[in-house]
Amino acid sequence: MKSAAKVAIASFAALALVGTLAGCGTGSGEDGGKLQLRVATFPPGADQAAYDAFAVQEKQFEKLNPDIDVIGVEYEWKAPTFAAQLAGGSLPDVFTVPFTDTKTLLENGQLMDVTKEVKDLGYADKFNPIILGEVQDDKGNIFGFPRQAYAMGLHYNRDLFTAAGLDPDQPPTTWDEVRADAKAIAEKTGKAGYATMTMGNTGGWQLTAQSISRGAEMQKDNGDGTYTSTLNNEGTKATLEYFHDLRWEDDSMGDNFLLDWGSINQEFAAGNLGMYTSGSDVYTALVRDFSMKPEQYGLTVIPTDGADAGVLGGGDIAVMSPKIDDAHKDAGVKWIDWYYMQKLLNKDAAQADAKALADSDQAVGTPVLPVLDKATYDQQQEWIKPYVNVPTDQMAGFFDGIFDQKPVGEFKGQTQPIYGLLDNVIQAVLTDKNADVDALLTKADTDAQALLDAQ
Repeated sequence: MKSAAKVAIASFAALALVGTLAGCGTGSGEDGGKLQLRVATFPPGADQAAYDAFAVQEKQFEKLNPDIDVIGVEYEWKAPTFAAQLAGGSLPDVFTVPFTDTKTLLENGQLMDVTKEVKDLGYADKFNPIILGEVQDDKGNIFGFPRQAYAMGLHYNRDLFTAAGLDPDQPPTTWDEVRADAKAIAEKTGKAGYATMTMGNTGGWQLTAQSISRGAEMQKDNGDGTYTSTLNNEGTKATLEYFHDLRWEDDSMGDNFLLDWGSINQEFAAGNLGMYTSGSDVYTALVRDFSMKPEQYGLTVIPTDGADAGVLGGGDIAVMSPKIDDAHKDAGVKWIDWYYMQKLLNKDAAQADAKALADSDQAVGTPVLPVLDKATYDQQQEWIKPYVNVPTDQMAGFFDGIFDQKPVGEFKGQTQPIYGLLDNVIQAVLTDKNADVDALLTKADTDAQALLDAQ
């Protein structure tokens, strides 16, 4: 849970959430004179401790705002169903969307303009301009609050490393080492040494991440509102061939090739796979929603290869629908500022948030990338230091290496539909030993360009 604050650092784009919601996109009613504000909370399946922590924060907010009744709504952003939920008005009054989707949503008039509100709060100029640009139109109007960012990381199971005779304090630093360690885990433990997401657009997301780590450019921005697909490149081809070899030569990837964000997290938390790539901030979900034991968890930076290599990142924005009325908009801004932003800017708010989470056994100190300037971030980290309860020593590879890597944002044109095309490519490589990588990429590139030309 976040209640965050003011400043910025890098532009990354991606992690994923959609909603199974009972909310009302046009603004909820009133109860006993109080305005009811429906706000996004956790994905279905979150543990009771997460809701206990939220209940504490909810009471804190309502004490400061006695005319507002906050109603938490289960929420998980998933690309294939989000548009229908948004159009159908089934989202809460306040929800979050990934960086990659905000441009399309604001261009379609589907996000509330909060320019005045952000400026009145006094920290509009504190955001990294690249990150703030994710929620601005060409006139500089602001349509949401950037609340968190992350970089891609390599997550690994320390117990499986030990069982395979590997040193969990010395995670792999190259893709060749990842392959060797994955093979050792598979041979010594019978578990999948390595796995990757393949469904619900997450396969394309992770294929993009690994392609970028090998220097690929997936799309060219022509600077005039048009884009050229460049999926058929050497970095993406090398990534697919790498997956082919792990799957068919090493037999290191197990037998489940239909995984999305939720299911790969479940498999990892259950101890069924050794390594996978995802956003650096996934520790909270692994422990809170999937019951992973903290002592099993390890995190390091994603390997990079070549002078043009980078690390894909992402993040999300707290937003509101333009369909809600002014009273709910005002209440929503108060909630976003208090719940997401002030914990980044204000010592008392930062410590109250951290204490509420720690008291409910929720993660404090999960590795993220600050959306505000580094000085503000460093100060906030000092404020919450007494409450940090994540095993930071088991994440040393990430903390030590992430600021040496080049951040790369997600491509902007038809992001999610193109990720969907790439899902098909990676599934084909993992299920057909003789899949023609060149032909698959040629078709995906052609189909992606058709999507871009049609937008």
